[in-house]
Amino acid sequence: MTYNNVVVTVKDEQDVPEIRSLLLEQTRLSRLEPGCERFELYQSQTDSKVFILVERWSSPEALDQHRLAKAYVEIYKPKVLPKVDRTPYPCNLLEP
Repeated sequence: MTYNNVVVTVKDEQDVPEIRSLLLEQTRLSRLEPGCERFELYQSQTDSKVFILVERWSSPEALDQHRLAKAYVEIYKPKVLPKVDRTPYPCNLLEP
């Protein structure tokens, strides 16, 4: 299992509606990809420029394949990344 959480902060307030729409479409497409077990998009209640992507992939290879798929290559990389600051947090799930 591979967990990846990403905090995305929109640089210009005016771009928030566009980025929100793009991230929603990216989320929809990503959920259809092989190996995607969870892909959720959150928008901060205290700062509308901040989005959080919560992802769970069946394997590191599935995550690598995601980075070659339409959601990433046609939406996220060319349209979202230029307008945001991005901090990825690859994680391990801790369970008792």
